[in-house]
Amino acid sequence: MQDLNTGNTFPDWDEEEEPHYSLRLFITGASPVSVRAVSNIKTICETYLPGRYELEVVDIYQQPLLVEDENITAVPVLIKKFPLPRKKLVGDMSDTHKVLKGLGIR
Repeated sequence: MQDLNTGNTFPDWDEEEEPHYSLRLFITGASPVSVRAVSNIKTICETYLPGRYELEVVDIYQQPLLVEDENITAVPVLIKKFPLPRKKLVGDMSDTHKVLKGLGIR
């Protein structure tokens, strides 16, 4: 594709290209449920989104301002920031089918 203003060429946009996921998981320290949630979401991401995700793990005790900014009312909670629409999934992420559906992954 060519930019009509500058004449520069760019590769064509591939609409079939898989999106990159930006995720944020809120946990409560090293509790068993938090450890399980981190392990489960990492396994899901490595299995279904290899190389296409960014996962930020936030301990609510260490970053309370982020909790307030995101309006967190339950933990653990996973927030899908991108691709849109934003979504929140609550729990230890042990139900892979539910997590995949929530993330919009087929």
